Amino acid sequence: MSRRQALVTMGALFALAACSGDGGNGDKSKTSGEDLSAHSDGAMPDYGVGKQFKATVPLTFSILYNNHPFYPIKKDWLFWSELTKRTNVTLEPNVVPLSDYENKRSLLIGAGDAPLIIPKTYPGQETAFVASGAILPVSDYIDLMPHFKDKVAKWNLQADIDTLRQADGRFYLLPGLHQDYWVDYSLAIRVDILEKLGLQIPQTLEELHQVLRAMKEEYPDSYPWTDRWNNPTPGGALLNIIGMAFGARGGWGFLNGVTWDPNAQKFVYTGAMDAYRQMLQYLNGLVKEGLLDPDSFTQTDEQAIQKLVSGKSFVISANAQVLVNEYRPPLKKANPKAKLVKIPVPIGPMGPIKATPNDTRLENGIMISKKARESRNFVAMMQFIDWLWYSDEGQIFAKWGVEGVTYTRDASGKFRLTKDVDFVGLNPGAPKHLQQDFGFSNGVFAYGGSTELLQSTFSEEEIEFQKVMNSRRAMPVAPPRPLTEEEREQATLWETPLKDHVMQNTLQFILGKRSLDEWDAYVAELEGKNMSAYINLINNAYERYKQQHG
Repeated sequence: MSRRQALVTMGALFALAACSGDGGNGDKSKTSGEDLSAHSDGAMPDYGVGKQFKATVPLTFSILYNNHPFYPIKKDWLFWSELTKRTNVTLEPNVVPLSDYENKRSLLIGAGDAPLIIPKTYPGQETAFVASGAILPVSDYIDLMPHFKDKVAKWNLQADIDTLRQADGRFYLLPGLHQDYWVDYSLAIRVDILEKLGLQIPQTLEELHQVLRAMKEEYPDSYPWTDRWNNPTPGGALLNIIGMAFGARGGWGFLNGVTWDPNAQKFVYTGAMDAYRQMLQYLNGLVKEGLLDPDSFTQTDEQAIQKLVSGKSFVISANAQVLVNEYRPPLKKANPKAKLVKIPVPIGPMGPIKATPNDTRLENGIMISKKARESRNFVAMMQFIDWLWYSDEGQIFAKWGVEGVTYTRDASGKFRLTKDVDFVGLNPGAPKHLQQDFGFSNGVFAYGGSTELLQSTFSEEEIEFQKVMNSRRAMPVAPPRPLTEEEREQATLWETPLKDHVMQNTLQFILGKRSLDEWDAYVAELEGKNMSAYINLINNAYERYKQQHG
């Protein structure tokens, strides 16, 4: 199917056969053509890849705005005025506190009062609004978004996009698109302790085990590894990180409890997988030896950090931001010789992988209110969204701001903040802040993009970490398994008690309160909570989708 980027007249442009919403690989949505000529006011007739969008008349679009307390919204941000200057579009934000965003979003959509553009929606969250018809099946209109299509095709994202499809074959969310997987969370280790003990940074789970043993031997009163991030899921980060090595994500990565088995070509229940049992066995062994603090699954973040800072522990879950902002400053103050480093995720039975089948390269994205389709400016709005969120130029603008004002680029193209602007500690002590004073690198507008752009704000240390992780292989993306509205209701009734039982027993197995000899009994308990019926429902949905859409 042609990309239709070079079109001669407005009439030709907007009488689209909206059926190629897959980046050029043959869309599986069964949609018919629509004449959009009556909805093209302000649109560019020659808009395409690499072109700056600028509405032919001044336009205003409403947008739901997630107000972050670290950089609360300001009317005089350079972001707003420069955006209007470049695009001829003024955004009218409906401001909602971050803490109430999801609830307020649901209420506004349910009442029919939602703004036209609804960002900060994570894949799966849109499903609740599909049946009511309140949000637009955006896959019908991807031909209006050449930059989105170009990136899907160029980065081979079609399988990831297909995971968004609903039972009707369409998708209702425009996700953030990443060129590659982005692994941020791993373990941070006191490498000064490793040097003292004559040890190397552990590359595997077995080497991690040996390092923890050596630390315990040297510091018998310590728990070498203590952890944090127990809200809303106990062991949220810890189980997610270690689960990757086994191919059975726990904690934050457990999600709806379903994992794609590429060998069996079917979905299985994560909490009953032998790989999940192996993960629990590994962690239980660490607890038994006094190497992993049992409080890791119940304590507050502050308690875990205090143990690290006071020298009672030497290993903790981390991402790039908390390593720099939350761990190193108090640790350096308490012990100037301490050296904490985030290490690549230790390799386990799955070998060197950077993603499990549960992972995609999609990020939070945008829903569009159904009423936008009736606007005379609908096509212009889709072009605007395409430019700001999906074009290289739009993504650089949203992330870095205005060249010469907030950033410069050297001869090699490397970005640098101007001397009076700070962001993520790149210019410590600078009087202005990229987010707070200018509105750029705002989570509502800046996400996704090329690996180069993603890493443009990374330290050299973090770039080295990413090089190691990106050199690893990714597992095949799980195929679509969209449920009908009735199936979703049934799945929810089964999914919640199953997940609750898994989470409860996960902690009991790890902490030794339940013996792993009782694994078969535990699986039978899951069976008694409709595990097979739940998985059959998921697999039947997968088979149905495969038959209908290929």
